[in-house]
Amino acid sequence: MDEGRTRIALADDDVLLREGIASLLERSGFEVVGQAGDAPELLTLVRECRPDLVVVDIRMPPGYTTEGLDAARVIREEFPKTGILLLSAHIEVEQAMELLATGHRVGYLLKSRVIGVTDFVETVERIVHGGSVVDPSLVKELITARRRNDPLELLTQREREVLSLMAEGRSNAGIAHRLWITEGTVEKHVRSIMARMRLPETEDDHRRVLAVIAFLGTR
Repeated sequence: MDEGRTRIALADDDVLLREGIASLLERSGFEVVGQAGDAPELLTLVRECRPDLVVVDIRMPPGYTTEGLDAARVIREEFPKTGILLLSAHIEVEQAMELLATGHRVGYLLKSRVIGVTDFVETVERIVHGGSVVDPSLVKELITARRRNDPLELLTQREREVLSLMAEGRSNAGIAHRLWITEGTVEKHVRSIMARMRLPETEDDHRRVLAVIAFLGTR
């Protein structure tokens, strides 16, 4: 085993998708230590191999409800330093909120996002290094579904765009590059978002996660 490579376990009952993701990760320099087709198999694999990251489908056999998510919760409890990337064919934020709220080494992507190889690999790397990533499609859906008295109502359109990119785990520099604005302007928007959403004074990275979680929780 190469100690320098990030070790990943995969869990999805769709064998073709699972093999495709495994191939993509291996080609990108990661080490896939094992694959599972259901939640019990995944838990056994994680306990034996202690991977750095687990990529798991939310819905798996036998009931195709939240078996993968339930397994992810167990993994987070037993191995808190193991990164978790949830995959889903559908937007299911309510079930995933508790796990996302941990704020570190966790991500949520729609399966359609996996086909974007560069973005997918960047997501994996962000989570492994302690970041939090939420699918931008999920963020858009939540903006559309926002309710009255939602703190998001206080945000400008540009601030919502910045918050959406924060949800993807992007740094201020990355956001500036995407929106064609200066990094200083991004910093001003981030400060404004924090103030409008009345977030507590904490470490900057944690406040960013709190902003995203507050964002998701206003559905």
